[in-house]
Amino acid sequence: MTTDHLSRRDLIRVGDVMKSGVDIVDGMLTVATALKRLRFPENRALFVERRHDDDEYGVVMFRDIAREVIGKGLNPNRVNIYEIMSKPVISVHTGMNVRYAIALFDRFGLSRAPVIDDGQIIGMVSYSDIVLKGMGLIPSGTESAAGTESGTGTTPADGKD
Repeated sequence: MTTDHLSRRDLIRVGDVMKSGVDIVDGMLTVATALKRLRFPENRALFVERRHDDDEYGVVMFRDIAREVIGKGLNPNRVNIYEIMSKPVISVHTGMNVRYAIALFDRFGLSRAPVIDDGQIIGMVSYSDIVLKGMGLIPSGTESAAGTESGTGTTPADGKD
């Protein structure tokens, strides 16, 4: 008997498809300085460090920089990351079934989210990771599809950078 659905043993978890390379910056940095320190620009996101144990992580997407800095004609050397970040971030954890991550993305209009375990950001997962790594098109642990919907460097169809 065949089925068109994944079996329980085919369960894909966020930890199976996430990318571990992410940029985490201090919110006091200027936009220009934060961008100069980028190690993973293909993610199109900067996560902002918590300032203390009772604080939450923030996020700045490249679209935020485009809209809030470049689009408004502001000098990126004079705008701090904390001024344009969104906070708190909506996150997922490594043990989460990707079906729930997809539902969360859909409900909140996300295209990617940080993966947090034990209160620390340990990676990021996107639709690209779920589709390409989850379907076995790119091996898990590979960072080459990071931040793209097709693995070719193109902008996602939903326009959510």
